[in-house]
Amino acid sequence: MQACLERAVAALGGQPRAGQQAMAAAVQQAFDQGEHLLVQAGTGTGKSLAYLVPALFHAVNTDQRVVIATATLALQRQIMVKDLPLAVEAVAPALPRPPKVALLKGRANYLCRHKLTGGYPDEDALFPADLGDGLPAPDVASSGFGRAGDSLSAQVKRLHVWAAGTETGDRDEVTPGVTPRAWRQVSVSARECLGANCPLVGDCFAEAAKALANLADMVVTNHALLAINATGNPVLPEFTGLVIDEAHQLAASITSAQTGELSASMVRTATRALERLKADQPKIAALEQATLALDKVLDGVPDGRFGRAGYGEELRTALEAARAAARGGLSAAEALKDQPKLDAARKQAGAELELIADMAQRLLKADPSLAVPGSGPPAEVVWCSRPQRGGDGLPGEPALYVAPLDVATLARDKVLGEATAVLTSATLKVGGSLAATASAVGLGPQADGEWRGLDVGSPFDYSKQAILYVAADLPAPGRDGVPQAEQHARLADLIRAGGGGTLGLFSSRRAAEAAAEALRETLDLPIYCQGEAALPSLIDQFVADPAASLFGTLSLWQGVDAPGLTCRLVAIDRLPFPRPDDPVMSARKEAADQTGGNGFMQVTAAQAGLLLAQGAGRLIRRAEDRGVVAVLDPRLATARYGRYLLAGLPPMWLTTDTAQAIRSLQNLAPSN
Repeated sequence: MQACLERAVAALGGQPRAGQQAMAAAVQQAFDQGEHLLVQAGTGTGKSLAYLVPALFHAVNTDQRVVIATATLALQRQIMVKDLPLAVEAVAPALPRPPKVALLKGRANYLCRHKLTGGYPDEDALFPADLGDGLPAPDVASSGFGRAGDSLSAQVKRLHVWAAGTETGDRDEVTPGVTPRAWRQVSVSARECLGANCPLVGDCFAEAAKALANLADMVVTNHALLAINATGNPVLPEFTGLVIDEAHQLAASITSAQTGELSASMVRTATRALERLKADQPKIAALEQATLALDKVLDGVPDGRFGRAGYGEELRTALEAARAAARGGLSAAEALKDQPKLDAARKQAGAELELIADMAQRLLKADPSLAVPGSGPPAEVVWCSRPQRGGDGLPGEPALYVAPLDVATLARDKVLGEATAVLTSATLKVGGSLAATASAVGLGPQADGEWRGLDVGSPFDYSKQAILYVAADLPAPGRDGVPQAEQHARLADLIRAGGGGTLGLFSSRRAAEAAAEALRETLDLPIYCQGEAALPSLIDQFVADPAASLFGTLSLWQGVDAPGLTCRLVAIDRLPFPRPDDPVMSARKEAADQTGGNGFMQVTAAQAGLLLAQGAGRLIRRAEDRGVVAVLDPRLATARYGRYLLAGLPPMWLTTDTAQAIRSLQNLAPSN
């Protein structure tokens, strides 16, 4: 197996790495012995090949399927296009037969031929028959989809042209991409799919992908599909081996997949779908009344998490009405099942109505006022929010959300299940230990023998390649999340010293925009800010210009790869604690406190530690990289929890000396 790994590394143009070899051996042992493995593999280890090679060996030699789950569709594609072909070619000569691999995504990621040919009604009523909608072009600069000048109808026309030649129907093939709204015109969700009743099921791209997965030794998917598979709705073929890459995000991915939403507009959309069917008018009228009632009551509900007092009588009544009306609508749609021409429209309406009925029932059950006193925290967290729906910065319509308070049991029983799992990431440790990550996915103390932990380190010499500078003399960040004048001034000094080359990671979009505005007045260097153009375009401009700086929020904290001169300074405005009003995190913190734990350390600091490590990890991406990570939040040096957070960072050379940080950046400036 090690020889095969070396062949794959050589094909990639790399050299043997001790950490990679140690990880591969541990993964092989985990599969052979049926034990869970948590392995932290620092940047530069080459962890993808370290798990792909032994996983392929195990799958083919035992005829037991292995699933690889990545955090995002982009990482999923990277494995399929770059790493997995090398691994397959390297191991094939040592196996009794060539490995069979497959890619599997959620159904909505595949083109639906039936919808493409008009089999489904256009739920958005966007286009007449010729697709000439006359709508203005979307803001492609901020959306990151499509190309300048593409109207919605132009994007759909491009999709029709692409559909004629695609072999996979995979949205990822569409170049340039299209907006979600355009893609919805040619795709369906799992709830909307007609399944075996579809007249084009024999030509279904999603079914073809699923069939290939059923024949494969290794299936590459993502956390979201893995989480959906765990809810009793099997979308993946059976497997006995599981590798979860970027496993520090697994609990969040499961939480996201389990989070539900209900709004008046959802009921309104379902009502229109039932109207298109010309269903029973009293059932439609009931839905209209439920929409009005929900709209009225939610308008008066403030943003935030519901406390022990619960919803109140008016909201409960509105939810009960929505549930009853949705169930009535379902029966009205079902009454039309003897009309085959309406199958697609009926399925679409049924999917929307079923979702409303399920969500209303779940919300009613989760009413905090129903919790038995002294029985501990409720199982679910419920809150109201008005998320922005457009780029105008204004709040959208109110909606109710519900999410599980804890996903550890679900992760242990349904995600890990009977499989042997390998969980890996460059930032798996929290406070220097793997225990918090293990606990988040339902694994007990390591002493119980349920799992084994390993840190293979990194091939980089962080103590010589990177400086961690903490601005201990600055005031603590303000409560409004916007850096103060002193922080802006210090950041300007650091960027000026390095001649640009700065990735600025901020706690909020408002903070990033304020810093960009302030520093553009001070520095004669290009500064790009997230939101001013499509993010991929901004990253490309940043990478192309050593004098440029890029400021942004969460999208930049993880996954950005800007090696070499591009990034000499990573500046972090404040410790990335969850917002105090984050409903799920605040509820989990309270629950930990109520059960005798330390909610701040178990939830708040743990979350901050993982994100801080991810942000700091943007600096050193190659063996030749050099630079400074500057944390402009003095609490990392002065607060008692600072040592805990530092323990999760790479072993950089630590200083609070501003002059030293500036001298180091001056030495790295391109002019030198």
